[in-house]
Amino acid sequence: MSETLNHAQLQAVHHLATPCLVLAGAGSGKTRVIVHKIGRLLHAGLEPKQIAAITFTNKAAAEMRERAKALVGRAAKDLAVSTFHALGVRMLRSDGTRLGLKEQFSILDSDDVLGVIKDAGASSDLALARRWQWTISLWKNQGLDSAGAAAAAQDDDERVAARVMQRYEERLAAYQAVDFDDLIGLPLKLLRDDAQARAKWQAQFRHILVDEYQDTNAVQYELLKALVGESGVFTAVGDDDQSIYGWRGATIENLKRLPQDFPKLVVIPLEQNYRSTGHILRAANAVIAKNPKIFEKKLWSEFGDGDPVKVAEADGEEHEAERAVSRFQALRAQDARIRWADCAVLYRANHQARVFEQKLRAAQIPYKVSGGQSYFDRAEIKDLCAWLRLLVNPDDDPAFLRAVTTPKRGIGHTTLGALGEFAGKWKVSLYEALFSQTLATSLKGKAIDALHEFGRLVNDLQYRAQHCSGAEDAKALLLGWLQDIGYEQHLRDGEDSEKLAAARWNNVLDFVDWIAKRCGGDEDNPKQTVLQVAQTIAVIISLADRNEEQDVVTLTTLHASKGLEWPHVVLAGVNEGLLPFRSGDEDMTPERLEEERRLMYVGITRARSTLVVSTLRRRKKGRETIAGVPSRFIAEMKLDEERSKEDPRDRLKALRDKMAAKAAAADAATPPQR
Repeated sequence: MSETLNHAQLQAVHHLATPCLVLAGAGSGKTRVIVHKIGRLLHAGLEPKQIAAITFTNKAAAEMRERAKALVGRAAKDLAVSTFHALGVRMLRSDGTRLGLKEQFSILDSDDVLGVIKDAGASSDLALARRWQWTISLWKNQGLDSAGAAAAAQDDDERVAARVMQRYEERLAAYQAVDFDDLIGLPLKLLRDDAQARAKWQAQFRHILVDEYQDTNAVQYELLKALVGESGVFTAVGDDDQSIYGWRGATIENLKRLPQDFPKLVVIPLEQNYRSTGHILRAANAVIAKNPKIFEKKLWSEFGDGDPVKVAEADGEEHEAERAVSRFQALRAQDARIRWADCAVLYRANHQARVFEQKLRAAQIPYKVSGGQSYFDRAEIKDLCAWLRLLVNPDDDPAFLRAVTTPKRGIGHTTLGALGEFAGKWKVSLYEALFSQTLATSLKGKAIDALHEFGRLVNDLQYRAQHCSGAEDAKALLLGWLQDIGYEQHLRDGEDSEKLAAARWNNVLDFVDWIAKRCGGDEDNPKQTVLQVAQTIAVIISLADRNEEQDVVTLTTLHASKGLEWPHVVLAGVNEGLLPFRSGDEDMTPERLEEERRLMYVGITRARSTLVVSTLRRRKKGRETIAGVPSRFIAEMKLDEERSKEDPRDRLKALRDKMAAKAAAADAATPPQR
């Protein structure tokens, strides 16, 4: 095991006695350290189930689980490797009844939450409801409930949002539902308020490893503290230079607090980079040196200097995109081993992707826009999937809540609250509860009639879906059902723009065709009923969303690029106003500037072999074209100093070597003369 690790990595792996912060610079092998430390903990006598490794995405958790399996074998299956939120679900499924939740509580996704918040605020203004949703989420990530939010509110807008939050909390409690933020906040409340539960979970996990620690918010940090207790040990792996998610509640203060809250904390920096060349790392180090340091660290590698970092000035966005395309074509012409997948364009804002897409399409170069919305993440498709999920599993409470309120049919939060209380009392699903003969003791009149009518709709659709196969019949069934529930009108009522409503309805029609085609079968697959297709829809969606390895150029935002790397990177639009990003005439606070600088650092360190930093002489701002000012971060890279350090004789030798290599390649490609 030890021969694959450098000295600092070995220190981190073998430190078990006290809390440990592994300050893992970009490309320094942090996942390798975490996996090997799991192996070390097992060797020290811990049971797999006593070790928890926590990260932030399902993809990262899956990768960690696979790498642990490769190192420790079958023991990996009993490790608690998960996201923070998955750990929260585990805790609430086990002990949520101590907080008044029923065992099969519902977890609402973002769209479900938006609907409940619109109802709680009695508003049809979608943009306003989204602002409330964002504000409430930030408050929850700071550990505030509605009472705390009301006390902290600084203006009338926040005071209104706090009142909406109070009504939102009441609805969640009545529905026996939680949102994504509650999956952290409620487990923390459980550990703080219930000594028995706290002792149980602290005994469960003898060592906790947290990946991407710099991305934790205030509540996640408090949850970690509550899980490890005063005498507990943990390993936090993170990098203060890559803290770029302050806008969604992550706080770099958590790194500052660690030495204060855990005086025995040992800090081990990982500075050897296994990704980038010397020129790239020196540019990254120079930029980030402008930020105040919590812990000192300086990246280096054994890959040599490599190609110098280049700054390219473009006349405008189109010229910038054309130059990036030409660069990628030239790289492939020079070296046949270079694939399109080795190339990436990184930018600060999503709108910058459009012109690159246009130029790549014109050049017939395949590409993907990373981080774009999945087809199955669209609200209208999720609405229909909720109905189909309910046909397959009537006990799916989140599907029930979405279907029963989409489209609206006179079933409001008061009715659903009473239904939720009844279901919680008798420990049944919401759908099963609405058919109970004793429900009339809790609900009466129009409310119970509306619920029964919804139940009849679902039962009727389920029966017909079970007996309907073939593409034409399936399409007729689904279109008839959509007409019965008034879904097209629901879309038109919910959008101010007729064009947008029509686009959403076209998505629905595409989805109907998609299902009908699968019902029709083909040479390799028999016909299926609509219900059979619905039963496999979760699998179909996961396959459709899966990112297969493709030979395509990647276009992605800087935020979405974190954790990824490419041999050849173009960092686009590095101008004042874009990077650092500035909206309107707002003041750039020191904290905001520091986070934007960390974003630049993340962008630079995505590159392995070559990096081009592109800046615009003129750029578009709304409908105007304004003069482009190069970003201050370009000067901070100190590229002129780098070039002045180069020996001209070395540059001449490198040029001669390159020309000789090209000549040799041309000779090798020439067929012999007869």
